[in-house]
Amino acid sequence: MTEGNRNTALLIDADNASHHGIDAVLTVMAELGEVNIRRAYGNWRKQALKGWVDKLHVYGIEPQQQFDMTKGKNATDMKMTIDAMDMLFSGRVNGFGIMSSDSDFMPLAMRLRQDGYPVYGFGSAKTPEAFKAACSRFIDVDALTRSDSTRREGPAKSGDSESPSGNGKRGQVDDKLIALLVDAYNASDRDERGFANMSQVGQRAGNRSSFDVRNYGFSRLSDLFEAVPNFNTERRDDNQLWVKRLR
Repeated sequence: MTEGNRNTALLIDADNASHHGIDAVLTVMAELGEVNIRRAYGNWRKQALKGWVDKLHVYGIEPQQQFDMTKGKNATDMKMTIDAMDMLFSGRVNGFGIMSSDSDFMPLAMRLRQDGYPVYGFGSAKTPEAFKAACSRFIDVDALTRSDSTRREGPAKSGDSESPSGNGKRGQVDDKLIALLVDAYNASDRDERGFANMSQVGQRAGNRSSFDVRNYGFSRLSDLFEAVPNFNTERRDDNQLWVKRLR
């Protein structure tokens, strides 16, 4: 299967994921390839899933019915895991997306990654850290949706306290993020002027966590670095971006 025709699967835990971000999620999943497998799992008798029902035909999502056999419990997690493992052993899928805020999918994400498959997680900001860290990338769907809305509405007006990119707020660049980027920069190869290749720095950050710039309201790594204090960016003749820590 060629790089341009990579086959990916998006598995949706409808009980623990909002339907509002599905459009943005599918856009991100395109990074991994064509999302030819789209399945949403849940008990479709529940009124709470009505929002998802309205999205199924629009986005070509196949509903998977799972009855609640015991009050307060559902079989969604187990069915999603079984299907994912079937796809893994079939050898016909090149990447996975798991749309859920449930930490129960941490072992599944870890298992898929152990076989070399990229796993994108999509959930809310309250998703347990265990599941976030188990994914190749974890993306806050609410932040992703806000970022998409900002791009559609155009740049922020003066005085809106937006970052230089116009895509995120400065308040989203916290000490934890800065520390992650500094460590990634220090672990990267640097030239005689102290500049490191920005892509390499981003890769180092991603290897340590489920880091993704969209969680901070930015669409590009370069936009994020421009908003982070004490980093200088430089575009060179080969059009590659480089970054340097100033102190």
